Amino acid sequence: MSIEVASRPHTHGAGEAPPKTKSQLLRSFDPADFPALHGREEDWRFTPIKRLAGLDDADTARAIKPVEYTARELPAGVKTETVAKDDPRPGSILTPFDRPSAVAWAGTGRALVVTVEPEAEIAEPVWIDVTGGGLDGASWAHTFIDVGHHADVTLILRHTGPARLGDNVEIAVGDGAHLRLVAVAEWDRESVQVEHQKARLGTDAKLDHIAVSLGGDLVRQFLSVDYAGRGGSVDAYGLYFADAGQHIEHRQLVDHSVPDCRSNVNYRGALQGETAHTVWVGDVLIQDAATGTDTYEINRNLVLSDGARADSVPNLEIETGEIVGAGHASTTGRFDEEHLFYLQSRGIPEDEARRLVVKGFFNEIVQKIPSEDLREELTEAVVARLDAGGAVAS
Repeated sequence: MSIEVASRPHTHGAGEAPPKTKSQLLRSFDPADFPALHGREEDWRFTPIKRLAGLDDADTARAIKPVEYTARELPAGVKTETVAKDDPRPGSILTPFDRPSAVAWAGTGRALVVTVEPEAEIAEPVWIDVTGGGLDGASWAHTFIDVGHHADVTLILRHTGPARLGDNVEIAVGDGAHLRLVAVAEWDRESVQVEHQKARLGTDAKLDHIAVSLGGDLVRQFLSVDYAGRGGSVDAYGLYFADAGQHIEHRQLVDHSVPDCRSNVNYRGALQGETAHTVWVGDVLIQDAATGTDTYEINRNLVLSDGARADSVPNLEIETGEIVGAGHASTTGRFDEEHLFYLQSRGIPEDEARRLVVKGFFNEIVQKIPSEDLREELTEAVVARLDAGGAVAS
């Protein structure tokens, strides 16, 4: 069973005054409230619209086989269920603020709900495998992650296979809870994903969010975060590697609207090959009421070959001076030949020296991943991409 999208409210519709801040963007469950994308919009100017595979169009043919979600062994205190979209949870945190997100909402009638019971302490990571159903048509999906108060859990969402997927993910972290969420995109090379993740943190809640993007033709992930009570804390980390022709795009909007919360954003990416393109846009809004905010964001990019392009745009919007601290930084540079020479002068072959430099560049982010097996697999995947792309050739 599904609900009529028109039954969901929208704000800041056509003809209304334009928003003054990111927090005032148009929000609606109805795709018709959003104009068609043309690529000249500020939020879409880096994205190759023609490669979205119809994920911005509600009339796009549906895939013959949708993506599948498979939960590995679930420990006590964690359950998954599929619910109709008129369940009160889906749509309670995330209201789409762009056309593909609204299309994804309209395109799916059910949602996967992952529930962690209050006060549950889950020792081992909980794995959910997301498998693509193919490239024949588009898939749309919705996930709701509900972490009860004072619970502690690690959740890994791993995306593989072929897919053209538009999806929304809602993340509710209860008072005093701690969620470590790892989202890995290892799609097949021709896959496309456009995803909006929205997290809301309760009082004294903590979210460690780690995004890893390696596969796909085009992957665009938008993470937005807001706070429902004092003491909320977010650490958002990202690792991405784009090969020739790939477009990988990560955006964040951290909306500080209540006092005494913190956020830290740290994304790192590498690029190699002709027309490899990565985009990172980090927006942090500190509203007038958000006194005592402490926030920092940084993005670093390593360009390994000619013809690759990295766009990096950090933004801060501050409406109060009564904060602990706020800052941002961005760097994009080529491979440091001095590091390579140093290692070679100590007897390390050139190809191995390049691997060591790239692994060292990513190491800070890799070490944040709360699974030793996954850390090793992703490190091997990065090295394999580096070797296959010819960046280690003499």
